[in-house]
Amino acid sequence: MIRRFLRCGHSPGALTPEDQAAVDQFRAMLTAVHDPQPWTPGHDQDIAVRVGPFIERAHTRPGDDHSPETITVALVHPDTGHTAGYLHGRQLGYTHRGWLRCETTVILGARQPAYALLTHAAADLPLTDDVGMTPAHYGVHVEARRHDGPGYTLLRRGPYTQTWLVSRDTDRLNTELEGRAKDTAFDVSDHDSCTDPHGADVTALLAAAVAGVSE
Repeated sequence: MIRRFLRCGHSPGALTPEDQAAVDQFRAMLTAVHDPQPWTPGHDQDIAVRVGPFIERAHTRPGDDHSPETITVALVHPDTGHTAGYLHGRQLGYTHRGWLRCETTVILGARQPAYALLTHAAADLPLTDDVGMTPAHYGVHVEARRHDGPGYTLLRRGPYTQTWLVSRDTDRLNTELEGRAKDTAFDVSDHDSCTDPHGADVTALLAAAVAGVSE
């Protein structure tokens, strides 16, 4: 992707302060691209990820390292943290995508402010529908264990696409079970063995599962 900086309206000679700021910004971007800062999996830090010819800012979700090749991220507007950034991000399709599974091969490094020049937002373009990342779905598993035997899964619930929903239902179940429920990455192969998480009371599902085992 090529960015052109034109000196419009100025005669040849010394750079104006505005032109010098643009040149400095461009040089900082080139330095950031050619010398990315290392990133550490499992840490709460923003990273720079390649989306086509662009470089976007992404939030990581500590603990969601599905494998050495995949982590969970959320794409955000480069000015996230400011009201204008949230508004512009909504207009350009950054928000409401939820958490995504990101292959580590598309990660450039830790996010640097200079990368803002290379985002869809800087070009005033919306994010494409296909950003090369699939939704990071989650499930809730309730495990039961006999005193004299192996454990087994009593209840599977998923997939969830919003982390706050899976956290809410896990907390509800842990209130009932004193900490024996856990959230986990959702494996698509488990789809048939899971109950739909939407529109049902998780504690009622648990009661029904326990009643079925007790009969």
